[in-house]
Amino acid sequence: MSLVVVGSMAFDAIETPFGKTDKILGGAATYISLACSYFTRPVKAISVVGYDFLEGDMDMLRSHGVDLEGVQVRQDEKSFFWSGRYHTDMNSRDTLVTELNVLGDFDPKVPASYQDCEFLMLGNLAPDVQRLVIERLERRPKLIVMDTMNFWMNVALDSLHQTLKLIDVLVVNDEEARQLSGEYSLLRAAAKIQSFGPKYVVIKKGEHGALLFGEGQVFSAPGLPLEEVFDPTGAGDTFAGGFIGYLAKSGEVSFENMRRAVVYGSALASFCVEKFGPEQIIALTHEMVDARVQKFVHLANFNLMPQSVQDAIDQSA
Repeated sequence: MSLVVVGSMAFDAIETPFGKTDKILGGAATYISLACSYFTRPVKAISVVGYDFLEGDMDMLRSHGVDLEGVQVRQDEKSFFWSGRYHTDMNSRDTLVTELNVLGDFDPKVPASYQDCEFLMLGNLAPDVQRLVIERLERRPKLIVMDTMNFWMNVALDSLHQTLKLIDVLVVNDEEARQLSGEYSLLRAAAKIQSFGPKYVVIKKGEHGALLFGEGQVFSAPGLPLEEVFDPTGAGDTFAGGFIGYLAKSGEVSFENMRRAVVYGSALASFCVEKFGPEQIIALTHEMVDARVQKFVHLANFNLMPQSVQDAIDQSA
């Protein structure tokens, strides 16, 4: 199944309670594409980088089956750069530096070889840019998944609503879901977001797992307890990549299959946080992914015996 990923390819500088890095590889499209590559290849990327983007990083992406025909290289500008410092709880952070550089006026190009797109993943970018990609495809993909963030809700809400009308699945965290919907209850928040256009809503809750809403149903995936969490940067993008990558591999769009996709996305994201940047995602094997998925299955799988509360009362009497 043809899969196209749209997003940033960038550099990050990260500081957490467990250490810090200088400029390392980052960007939504980078994390998403790497996660997708464990399920389907090629992953067709649409992005933009500057003259400073390393050829070694390009080669690494190619080695993971990422098609870079849709990645523009601007020889007169630098790549997007973000620097941030995470707080002790690792759930909040301060942005120290944001340099848009090539992303400031990014005009996405859709190569002719990408026009067979059946699954489209719109990483976090300006909603105008996300919508342009949809409009530049000659036919509508089978499934369009989109990520966004509170920044666009603050500065481009009308444009965001226009783009939401065109997509099938919105992936956001709990804080973003509440801001976008104006509802505190995540059940109500998901229903309100669905009224904006998306048929399905995935709400990420960090270490506490993820929720899937759609077709009048709700699915909750657990968070996997980890001994070490070094860097949450890119975990949400990795989740989205695992989610749409699994769907593209199977070709089935249904709530039941999305439940499985949420678990695979969660498994990939759990690897991402164990090292700085995409280092851990780059080095995975299919056997490692399968083993991690089984941990999620065992964590959430249980049988209720006896079959009812009354049986339990009678048995204990």
